[in-house]
Amino acid sequence: MTTTHYPNSLERLQNILNELREKCPWDQKQTLESLQPQTIEELYELVDVIQDKDWNGIKEELGDLLLHILFYAKIAQESNAFDLNDVIQTIADKLVNRHPHIYAAVQVKDAEEVKKNWEQIKKQEGKKSVLSGVPKSLPPMSKAVVIQRKARNAGFDWEEQSQVMEKLKEEVNELEQAINLKDKAEIEEEFGDVFFSMMNLARFIGVDPENSLESCNQKFMKRFQLMEQLAAERNLKLDAMKLLEMEALWQESKSILKSKS
Repeated sequence: MTTTHYPNSLERLQNILNELREKCPWDQKQTLESLQPQTIEELYELVDVIQDKDWNGIKEELGDLLLHILFYAKIAQESNAFDLNDVIQTIADKLVNRHPHIYAAVQVKDAEEVKKNWEQIKKQEGKKSVLSGVPKSLPPMSKAVVIQRKARNAGFDWEEQSQVMEKLKEEVNELEQAINLKDKAEIEEEFGDVFFSMMNLARFIGVDPENSLESCNQKFMKRFQLMEQLAAERNLKLDAMKLLEMEALWQESKSILKSKS
């Protein structure tokens, strides 16, 4: 397979990767499988800096992710499967094919219709189900959102937000019944149904559940760590305090942090 040449910085990066693959013991031993967990880690690091709106961090993490993409393409080229140029041509062709409202005579009203057309085109390309493109390795919360979005694009969805709220209440009641019956398998199933309904509600009201939960995580950590600090300043130990005493410190921490925001 002939080597494709790329201009400027991309060509430089490819040349560096080629040299590392040839001379560095660590780079030589990498495979598709060994790179996978590192790629996932790099992706989460990118998400972190995006949430922080850290532009320098985003630039760095995008570079790390780009390196992984080039590395996978390099390994594929060594196996005579494809090269980076094939990757670029494939995504370019896909974008043109899936945007007929730009590159053909198809008319669309809004972004929702674009997404519906996208799913229909995917089925025309040989996808047996609108859900066949859901990544198996997605975290369950993200997977639920993707599943629901794809089902909606196929026309399977609630009509009103109130219907979603009623479904959520119904699932919470069923969970409570399962808890009262102490049926572990039923509890786990109903708990999952509650989560799935929560993801549905988040989608309906325009909330990103991952960001919302992470914001809650960070808020809790800040309050708890301040509570620990307040206790230490007063020569108190949390594990020796009564719940009402800790609740008072918790409320104080909330007030302090709120005043600083």
